Amino acid sequence: MGHHAITPAPPLDLWVDRLWDWDMPPAAHRFERILPAPGTSLIVNLHEDETRVYSDDDARLCVRSAAAVLGGPSLRSQVIDTAEQVRVMGVVFRPGGAYALTGEDQSALAGRDIALEDLFGTAARRLRERLLHTAAPRERLAVLEQWLRARLRIAAPDATLAYVAEALERRSQVARIAPLVRETGWSEDRFQRHFRRQFGMGPKRYARLLRFRAVVEEAHASPAIEWSRVAADNGYADQAHLTREFREFAGMTPAAFLAARGPYANHVPLD
Repeated sequence: MGHHAITPAPPLDLWVDRLWDWDMPPAAHRFERILPAPGTSLIVNLHEDETRVYSDDDARLCVRSAAAVLGGPSLRSQVIDTAEQVRVMGVVFRPGGAYALTGEDQSALAGRDIALEDLFGTAARRLRERLLHTAAPRERLAVLEQWLRARLRIAAPDATLAYVAEALERRSQVARIAPLVRETGWSEDRFQRHFRRQFGMGPKRYARLLRFRAVVEEAHASPAIEWSRVAADNGYADQAHLTREFREFAGMTPAAFLAARGPYANHVPLD
């Protein structure tokens, strides 16, 4: 039992940040809030034959999906059921990384969980069956890595889009898109179309999400934090602006995040 994670070997590492395997006792709390991130994720549930995701609002509506899903780029927080998060594997794609695997327009996948079998047919079902019958976590991770490698459609990222992603990472405090469009030499329409197809959202929202993620990582690692300073350092107009953005993406205030944070920055324990 335990939590294991690896970085895949080249060239898969150009598209995938990490592969992970979780085999742990049930959590003490029932629900967890998952904060949004710009990349797509792949989840394979080896404990139950479905995945359950809940809306992050008072209704907490449940959406049931297949046991193996590709979760498109997330636009805001969602809630998961920890009862099924006992024996599960996953892939964290780099932003735009799932496009190299699926060839699908990522904007059509944004905020949705798509059954892996709908994308890859019986190969997805055979993958889960093999993982179910592989006892050692390191061996399961090797099986998953091999499966991904065999299905890569694109060897390397598009040079222009790679430059754009790196530039937005550096400039997310400001997130001025027009100068970046001019740097690429593309038209505004071509820029927006290609960006949305690979990254699943427009460049402005993508930059806002990167800025939010930077705040989350800083807050999670700090025993105490001065929010007005964080707001100024990350290019927010003021602390109220940061709070509004945090609520939109995380469904909670920055102070509530600090009070509820757990061992993982992206997972916030709920009731």
